Amino acid sequence: MTSHALAAENAGPLEKVPAAGPLRATAFDDLDAVVAAYEQRIFRFLLVSLRDRATAESLTQDTFLRAWSTRASFRGDCAVYTWLIRIAINLSRDHTRTGHFRFWRRASANSVDIANVAHCLPLRESSIESRMIASEQVTMIWESVAALSGRQRNIFLLRFVEELDLAEIAAITQLSISTVKSHLYRALATVRKRHREMQPETKETL
Repeated sequence: MTSHALAAENAGPLEKVPAAGPLRATAFDDLDAVVAAYEQRIFRFLLVSLRDRATAESLTQDTFLRAWSTRASFRGDCAVYTWLIRIAINLSRDHTRTGHFRFWRRASANSVDIANVAHCLPLRESSIESRMIASEQVTMIWESVAALSGRQRNIFLLRFVEELDLAEIAAITQLSISTVKSHLYRALATVRKRHREMQPETKETL
C-alpha cells in the first residue's frame, strides 16, 4: 500500500478547490515510510482485538488513510505510533458498534486460527518452543480477553501484546495513568479468574 494508492482510492470527481497556503510539513507527508514502519504493528493490534483478518486488514488501511488525510492536525506532540494506534482504536470502536459487525462476529467467532494470532505476537525468543508456548497461552486467554469491555481489552492488548508502558498507554487512550492502572488491574483479574476456570483439573497420583 502506497500513498499514491491511498490517495487514488479516496479521490472523487474533479472539482475546483479554493487556493490555500502550503500545508505544514509533518511526519505523514512521506506516507510510504510511515506505512513501512508501522503497518504490521497496527494490523497485529487490530487482528488480535477484532479476531477477523479481513476486517483488520481493511481497518489497517483505513488507519493510514485517515492519518494521511488529517495529517495537518498532527502537531508532533506525541509519537507517530501513538497517533496511529489512537486512530486505529477509534475506527475499531466505530466498527464494532454496528449491527452488521455484531452479526458477523457471532457468525464467525473462530474465523482466525489461534496459531496465526500467536505467530503475530512480538516474542523476544523465536524458537519453535517459544512459539508453541505462545500458541498455548493465546489459546487459553483468547476467550477471556474477548469478553472484556472494549476499553479494558484495548489497554490489556496495548500492555501485553504491544508491550507499551503505562505512560504510552495513557497517551494513546487519553486517560490518566491511575485510570489506566485501574482498568488494567480489572482486566487482569478477569483474565486470571477465567484462566483458572479453564484450566483442566489435575489429580495427584500416589
